[in-house]
Amino acid sequence: MWAWQARGDGTLTHTEVPVPVPADEEVLVRVLACGVCRTDLHVVDGDLPPHRSPVVPGHEVVGVVEQVGTRVHARTVGERVGIAWLRSTCGECTWCRRGAENLCPASTYTGWDADGGYADHVTAPAAYVYPLPDLPDVQVAPLLCAGIIGYRALRRAAVPPGGRLGIYGFGASAHITAQIALAQGAELHVLTRDEDARALALELGAASAGAAADAPPVPLDSAIVFAPAGELVPVALSALDRGGTLALAGIHLTDVPSLNYQRHLFRERTLTSVTANTRSDGAELLRLATRLGIRATVTTYPMDQADVALRDLAADRVHGAAVLVAGS
Repeated sequence: MWAWQARGDGTLTHTEVPVPVPADEEVLVRVLACGVCRTDLHVVDGDLPPHRSPVVPGHEVVGVVEQVGTRVHARTVGERVGIAWLRSTCGECTWCRRGAENLCPASTYTGWDADGGYADHVTAPAAYVYPLPDLPDVQVAPLLCAGIIGYRALRRAAVPPGGRLGIYGFGASAHITAQIALAQGAELHVLTRDEDARALALELGAASAGAAADAPPVPLDSAIVFAPAGELVPVALSALDRGGTLALAGIHLTDVPSLNYQRHLFRERTLTSVTANTRSDGAELLRLATRLGIRATVTTYPMDQADVALRDLAADRVHGAAVLVAGS
């Protein structure tokens, strides 16, 4: 089969490799579509230290089960499934036992610890794949990381009922999260450097859309920083009202400048981060997205143009979410 491989040096190589064989508790999935996530860019560029080299990136996978391992009973051949970032956890540690499997020290990740979906086929533990709603492949793919992480970030941001939410950066995850927040009654203010993204935010129903370093027109009850830019942390904290919460949604962030206690943290402001996701986050997000009619703005690329898609993502040329489509 054909696959894209990364070594953490900023390059992708399109190469022919054997079709993987599923282990006893795994399924073999033929890839139909795979979302392109900024985390993939961090893996390719080495911002995340390599866990496997070479590795096939991609963790927003929509595909069809072609083979099941000898111990797999919950999934069937021909079933359409999704594969997300979280690949496995130990199930035994303190965090797993208390429902915080995203913090498991032994957790592994698709497209980082094991080969992902920039390929014709991929394997995954059956217990960590998702049955999918009846939505088009290119719509489901971004939900499997951009949607899940955005949903967790929204919950971590603790938006009060009818509260004012600020979103910094407005790419794949943010524009999905914005739709959920608006459906839940939040007043949305978007701060991003990209003019097209600001236009999309207003189109989706944001009350305002300004440049990333701008102050929003009103104090914020909650904020989420999606952009991997540490310099936005004090900017967003300064925009919070008393008792406000800022959630950092990225897996990678550039260095955060020094904070002034009075200006950025006093008056019970909260600063929190988001680490991966639990399987229940994914299941809840897929149900919610279907019920609320969440629709991703998608730019599609043929699977053999994954390198082009990543270059476009790095240069902020992607409108909404990028998705690789097999056989196109």
